[in-house]
Amino acid sequence: MFLLYEYDIFWAFLIISSAIPVLAFLISGVLSPIKKGPEKLSSYESGIEPIGDAWLQFRIRYYMFALVFVVFDVETVFLYPWAMSFDILGVSAFIEAFIFVLILILGLVYAWRKGALEWS
Repeated sequence: MFLLYEYDIFWAFLIISSAIPVLAFLISGVLSPIKKGPEKLSSYESGIEPIGDAWLQFRIRYYMFALVFVVFDVETVFLYPWAMSFDILGVSAFIEAFIFVLILILGLVYAWRKGALEWS
């Protein structure tokens, strides 16, 4: 049977975890100094007047390099739980991890051949 009193801790956690960010924003809004001026309203606050147009084009290689880095960085994080429980999982998990690493290597070779790892 579904009993609501068993979820008291869940509701308390939900209320507290929702209230903390709201209170942080309210307190920072009340305590922060509000000082508006022409320097504050300018597009740059470093003290240097902006020169030229704000629109700059970057090469797609920078984005591809960053994307490949993020993909391989996140994928290698998936290997940590496997490595920590390797002795419990057995040979089948080793084969699955080997296939996973093989797919990562194939992706790296593909990105390398396409030139996504060349910086300039």
